[in-house]
Amino acid sequence: MQKLITIITLSMVLTSVNAQNGKLPCSRPEYRQFDFWIGEWEAFATNGQKAGDSKISLILDSCIILEEWTSASVQQGLRYAGKSFNTYNAATKQWQQTWVDNAGGTNEYMQGKFENNEIIFSSTPFKFRKDTMAIRRITFSNLSPVKLRQHGEISKDNGATWITEYDLEYRRKNR
Repeated sequence: MQKLITIITLSMVLTSVNAQNGKLPCSRPEYRQFDFWIGEWEAFATNGQKAGDSKISLILDSCIILEEWTSASVQQGLRYAGKSFNTYNAATKQWQQTWVDNAGGTNEYMQGKFENNEIIFSSTPFKFRKDTMAIRRITFSNLSPVKLRQHGEISKDNGATWITEYDLEYRRKNR
């Protein structure tokens, strides 16, 4: 309990110092590396078929990038939808993403890095099947101000080989 009180107090002090300096807590450049994703998008599969729509916004004083996804099609009576919460963790110097959806699914990517105009997220190993462990990776590539690529992959051999789960081209909606 004492540790929690110390953490809360330290957080309040840091917030107060940043407020006095006129800066939001997440205004440093590393927090802005993923801003290329912010906006409203249509996502298309590699075959050209529309996969869905995605609205990306900054929330919580620009500390969180919120994704709101809705699939283009209905499958088994359900229009798949989900949200992801993306943030830069200053303590670990990593990007992190938590995904939740309306099918009861959740994925956590606790390791993420920005380099060469891309954000690459990796999950920790998880049980894929009774006797199979897997890891997932998502790469967001900033292709232009109006286009980006989201490539989701899975590995069932600890990263030796990767299988594409989805490959989407995001096209910015007209403003």
